[in-house]
Amino acid sequence: MKQFWNWKNYQIAWQVEETSNDSGIAIVLIHGFGACKEHWRFNQKTISSIAPCYALDLIGFGDSSKPNSQISYEKKTYQNFNYCFDSWSQLVYDFCNEIVKKPVLLIGNSIGGVIALNTSKKLSQKALGVILIDCAQRTMDDKRLAEQSLLMRFLRPVIKTFVRQRLLSSNIFNIAAKPKFIAKILKVAYPSEKNVDEELIDTLFKPTQSKGAPEAFRGFINLFDDYLAPNLLKEMHTSVHLIWGEKDPWEPVKEAQKWFKTFECIKSLDVISDAGHCPHDEMPEKVNPVLIRIIQEAI
Repeated sequence: MKQFWNWKNYQIAWQVEETSNDSGIAIVLIHGFGACKEHWRFNQKTISSIAPCYALDLIGFGDSSKPNSQISYEKKTYQNFNYCFDSWSQLVYDFCNEIVKKPVLLIGNSIGGVIALNTSKKLSQKALGVILIDCAQRTMDDKRLAEQSLLMRFLRPVIKTFVRQRLLSSNIFNIAAKPKFIAKILKVAYPSEKNVDEELIDTLFKPTQSKGAPEAFRGFINLFDDYLAPNLLKEMHTSVHLIWGEKDPWEPVKEAQKWFKTFECIKSLDVISDAGHCPHDEMPEKVNPVLIRIIQEAI
């Protein structure tokens, strides 16, 4: 059942699945960009057989508040919100302390993975581990500029200037926030097209029609200098596990394999054959047993 929590005068939507078992830990699910708590529709109940499983809508998404965006050069006001990884991580950190009130294992998909890593640092010993599902690699970040083509490096200042403009970002958002466009993107993200159904399309479409939805989009596309997963992984003392879609069109599995070889904190890598960017929803029958195994080992 959907519930709401007041966080800094914003409304944050969340839900929990829990069985009668008296587990001393809890699981917190963190969705990716443009998604919401319902994106864990095939996972949350299964996970709750082991421990209470919480899912929340990050501010700017789902049923949570969507305040006006405030980017670096703009004046901070009480009405504006800085959509960035520190802000989202603070939200999840406070959620864990005020709502969950147990040691947690964090599971994040896409940008939810970066948020999970950063939140884990804040939680310290209260974080039992992190599971990254196709974690965002953020190739467009300024810190990765040297990896871009000469043309892209040349155009970067122009791109930054354009995407700051609300008129442009709103127009792009309005083009994308249509069921047919969402379905088209999902068929790229889910190479097998499994579970790309009306329920999923409607789940992702509905939040785009609420007031303020274009603001979260504007805030996110202006994140040119923020956390990168490898930088966070270097400092991690908590165990990290990777689950990756073999055919992810945006976050190549080769990078995950490189992380697995590079960072001591990463204890396992499970590649889901034929799956894309959201294997937990595309192929839950393959991902759920992996999640259960990792969680049981962490308890």
